[in-house]
Amino acid sequence: MPKRIPIELSVNGRDVQADVEPRLLLVHLLREELGLTGTHIGCDTSQCGACTIMLDGRSAKSCTVLAVQADGASLTTIEGFVDADGRLHAIQQGFWDEHGLQCGYCTPGMIVAAAQLLADNPHPSEDEIRHGIEGNLCRCTGYQHIVNAIQNAAEAGAAQ
Repeated sequence: MPKRIPIELSVNGRDVQADVEPRLLLVHLLREELGLTGTHIGCDTSQCGACTIMLDGRSAKSCTVLAVQADGASLTTIEGFVDADGRLHAIQQGFWDEHGLQCGYCTPGMIVAAAQLLADNPHPSEDEIRHGIEGNLCRCTGYQHIVNAIQNAAEAGAAQ
């Protein structure tokens, strides 16, 4: 049996301890051991962005990070975007209002990427939005609605 390494991290504001194999990807820790299945696995090669999370306040593709590399880190997954009262984050609301999802597979990663974009640039142009989400692929090609959703969120002050 492979050696396991103890790690500690904060996930959606909750302290978590786990013993992980050195080669375990962070996306698998989140989904399989912590039950946070909103973080999707689309390609395992960092091409699609479905696994995007916030890692110490910056977006990261969790299929490219080993769980042991996240030791001591603070993570926010899509599940962490809803507030304690169950209200949607402004970006999630924008996706709802502007029909920014079709099959929904890319949506968690798109929302996290949009959060990073709006944190860096609270009032992006359409071109800046398209550039900001270019590391996330929509299989349904619903990009215009996604752009509209991010514009909606920017207008609602999602970066605050």
